[in-house]
Amino acid sequence: MILALILDDLIVDYLPLFVELKARSVLLVGGGEIASRKAGLLLSTGAALTIVAPELHVELQQRYQKGEFEWREGTFKTEYLDGVFLVIAATDDHELNQHIFAEANSRAILVNVVDNQPLCSAIFPSIIDRSPVIVAISSAGKSPVLTKLLREKLETLLPFHLGTMAKIAGNWRERVKQRFAAIRQRRHFWEKAFNGRFSTLIANGQLQQAEEQLEQQLVQTQIQTQGELALVGAGPGDPGLLTLKGLQVIQQADVVLYDHLVSAEILELVRRDADKICVGKRAGNHAVPQEETNALIIKLANQGKKVVRLKGGDPFIFGRGGEELLVAAEAGIPFHVVPGITAAVGASAYAGIPLTHREHSQSVTFITGHCRENGNELDWPALARGNQTLAIYMGIMKSALISQKLILHGRDPNAPVAVIGCGTRPEQQVLTGTLSELERLAQKAPSPALLVVGEVVQLHHQIAWFRQQSVDQIQLIDQENAGVQVSRPAVIDFV
Repeated sequence: MILALILDDLIVDYLPLFVELKARSVLLVGGGEIASRKAGLLLSTGAALTIVAPELHVELQQRYQKGEFEWREGTFKTEYLDGVFLVIAATDDHELNQHIFAEANSRAILVNVVDNQPLCSAIFPSIIDRSPVIVAISSAGKSPVLTKLLREKLETLLPFHLGTMAKIAGNWRERVKQRFAAIRQRRHFWEKAFNGRFSTLIANGQLQQAEEQLEQQLVQTQIQTQGELALVGAGPGDPGLLTLKGLQVIQQADVVLYDHLVSAEILELVRRDADKICVGKRAGNHAVPQEETNALIIKLANQGKKVVRLKGGDPFIFGRGGEELLVAAEAGIPFHVVPGITAAVGASAYAGIPLTHREHSQSVTFITGHCRENGNELDWPALARGNQTLAIYMGIMKSALISQKLILHGRDPNAPVAVIGCGTRPEQQVLTGTLSELERLAQKAPSPALLVVGEVVQLHHQIAWFRQQSVDQIQLIDQENAGVQVSRPAVIDFV
């Protein structure tokens, strides 16, 4: 009895099976929109498709005119089943669908009636296409929505270069079999390739170098695995703004060197067994000197590890990403870059402040308020011109100087400004006022903060959208801060 229960648990409604349809006869009954979608999928397999329908959907008409399938205009006839391998019924006629199922089933022909699982001896799974790698998911018709959600989750985890990697691996399969007689050796070879530099080169589109990497691995099997560096932009804070490729790379890392600006939610997405090392810097508190970070990157990569340098925003926008890559290049360490959404783009969008607008701003300039000592002076006369937007990074400590310089060189003291603190995060606050009030605004803003100067700031009060369900526009009016406006959760008491 226990055995019977165990065996019963193992019974599945449908056996997962990939079937070759190339040149096989497939009959599709129905000519509407759903039939059109099924036809596209079937034709992609090379099936010899025949469609039975009184009329065809516009997309099917276009395919028919190209000669992609045979059309039998009219209604279904039983003799159309002769010699058919698979039948799909995609009509809204329930009696006709039942008739098609019964006739096909009696002839041992695989049949699928769309959206009617009891009338299916074959079903279409939800597909993730990385040809020739195909992943199929099915709930045996029990829960199509759940299947769709699973497919969407897996889509984010499976890199788009998997198909190319599989094709190249297929071309090398015989050579590898000749080189390694034992299955264990061949498995070790491919695991090393798919988890190593070969995979990265494929992802970067460097196909010739990828094959050279396989050649080297095939000949010199005892060499130490070469480490590499991935410079990844984590975006401004919201984990949903991390790019798909960024997610895939951090989940393959052996060690992640991250900044303070990288949110805890994004760090939670890092592979569980990867080492996470904070090398971040805060204004006035340089926890790890840049030189030590550079040395650590080289040390870890030379140990054969996949190193991810994870930076807030975009690593090439005031992130010193270029400096770190130069160090890696000089040390001969392979590297690649995954850009991120920079703070100016992300934070301003979440604040409802478009950086450009035809009526208010014809250009946007990204500048940093934290320049190197004895470095080049900013072009203040150019920055002070009207009809442009200034997005200022790391400007809190220099806000007074920025305001003074812009006003001195001709920018209107009443020009609208915004200070966006913790942009894109749940604790985001947007403080708006005028250029002459910039210092006082900056003192009240949480860190990290972005300064925005320009007429586009006025649009914030019309199109702000993030967390608006629980946000009030609160105006702090007192002798010290007249005119300063703050967008923040109403439950927080600032005064």
